[in-house]
Parts: sequence; structure tokens; C-alpha cells
Amino acid sequence: MDFCDPEAIRSAMRPDTKVVYCETATNPDLKIIDIEMVSRIVHEINPGVMFMVDNTFTSPYLVQPLKLGADIVVHSATKYLNGHGDVIAGAIITKKELIEKIIPCGLKYMTGCAIGPFDSFLITRGLKTLDIRMDRHCANAMKVARFLEGHPAVRRVCYPGLESHPQHELAKREYQHGGFGGIMSFELKCGRERAAEFANGLKLCTLAVSLGDAITLIEHPASMTHNTYTIEALAEIGISESLLRLSVGLEDPDDLIADLKAELDKIEVE
Repeated sequence: MDFCDPEAIRSAMRPDTKVVYCETATNPDLKIIDIEMVSRIVHEINPGVMFMVDNTFTSPYLVQPLKLGADIVVHSATKYLNGHGDVIAGAIITKKELIEKIIPCGLKYMTGCAIGPFDSFLITRGLKTLDIRMDRHCANAMKVARFLEGHPAVRRVCYPGLESHPQHELAKREYQHGGFGGIMSFELKCGRERAAEFANGLKLCTLAVSLGDAITLIEHPASMTHNTYTIEALAEIGISESLLRLSVGLEDPDDLIADLKAELDKIEVE
């Protein structure tokens, strides 16, 4: 379902719908969801439906879905909340009365998961620098995105901070602190295999499917996170075989640009 299409949301709602779930920004093509719009439609049709938003890509520093009408927010705490790639954890944020139901019935008895003390310490440590890190992630990503947009080997860049992003104005309204996150994707003017070779050839950007780390991570969705999709399925959801997702870290942005440029300059544009 396209969460950017109000009619698609209305058509997808059923009498037995219990939860509507979306991401703040979609992975990996960075479409921005109008959380206020979705909340309004969902709750007009059925006030009892829970509207859940995965806010991992932006962190609560940039977007706060509860203030925009969401009922539940979830995060992969492995990513920006921890910020250093050394924890596997998740977080649920909602009203006190709902959390009191989720903790005993869901987390304790259904999944059996309980975060360890040291993992909790690492996340708490990371949260102390969340604002500082996010400011740097955003600043670095903007500089890298503008570089990529101007390189002849790049067909398009998907980053909400760019004026070329179709939902740039929505992002300006929804995101806080003047930043647009550290995640972007970009499509190369080459084929699938050459795009994978490009990602493998980078020296400073690490090949990995995670994100939100202090170091810059790059992945090739067609051969990594979405490798089970057929070519037709990738095309149907708008993921090019030469699309790459970049999670911009805290390094010097000029070093990151130099790393990307060295490999981009090797591409013979098809």
C-alpha cells in the first residue's frame, strides 16, 4: 500500500483492522509519510485502530510521531538511539496504560525477551549524545547528497533535505532542528553487478545492512536486504537494481566524498 496516497489508505482499511503500521521514511527509497494525514484518516474511519510508526530512520530528535497523531512508536535501538553499532535492542513508546499491557502480555510471556543490563547501559550512554550526533549526521548527509546529485554517474538521489525530493516541503514541516536525517539512497547509471562492485570498492564506507552507526555504512538492496525479490518485484516497488542505500556517519564529510568520488569516477555511464 502507498501511504502517500490517502485513497489507498482508505481502501486498505477493513472492519477488522486492528493496527496500521508504517515507517516515518520508507526503506530504501526515502518516501516521507505524512503522519498527521495518515493518523487523521485512520482514526476517522475507526478511532479504535492503533496507528504504529517505526521511527528508526529519523530518531525522536528529528521526528516525534506521537505529537503528530501516532498511537505507538517503535525504534530499533540498535541504530541511532545507541549510535555505535554494538547493541541489538528495540524500544516501544506509547501511553502508560498501553505499555502496562504490552510489557507483561507481549514482551514477557510471548517473546520472552528482556534487555540485558549492559545493553541498557550502552543505549543510555548513546542517548546522552543523540542530539549532537544527529546534528552531525544531518550536516554530513546534506553535503554528501549534494555532491552525489551533481556527479554524472548518479541518476538520482533520494534525500528529503534536497529540493529535488518530491516531499521536501513535507519533510521541512515534519522534521525538527533543521535536519533531514543521515540516510539516503542513490541510483547509479549502470547495471546491477556494477553497482554491487561500486559498493564493494569503497574504502571508508563500510559494506553493511545496518544504519545509524558512527561510521558510514552502504548497502546494495537488490543483492542484500532485498535479495529475495525478483527483478519484477523490485520494479513493482520502485527499487532499481543499481540503487544503493547510504547511512552517513560522523566522519569528515570531505573524506566520505573523496571515497565516493574515487569509485564513481570509475563508472562508465551506460
